[in-house]
Amino acid sequence: MARLTARFWVDAYLARLRMYDIPAFVVAHGDDTGGAVLVKLATLDGNAVLFQRTFDLMSGERVWAELSKGAERDVDEAVSRQRSFDPDLWVIEVEDRAGRHLLDQEGLA
Repeated sequence: MARLTARFWVDAYLARLRMYDIPAFVVAHGDDTGGAVLVKLATLDGNAVLFQRTFDLMSGERVWAELSKGAERDVDEAVSRQRSFDPDLWVIEVEDRAGRHLLDQEGLA
């Protein structure tokens, strides 16, 4: 099965968010071909959740897992730590009071 480039996936994800009028921004532009992607969901109340795509050993599928959750400044620190390990990392920030990130929708998992 062909694998999508990181840039293609990010562009598709941002387009999907725009369809639902959910603001999102590329905070860190990673490697276009193979960079990993983190998605930070800021609920605009001082809290945030950071998601990372991982491989679920039980099901054999790729899933979005919570990497960090809590005060937005603490989540930002987690992002900074991850970026210090991986300079090719993409970081997408989604802002939605209702907590919508759409990562659980068909085609994004």
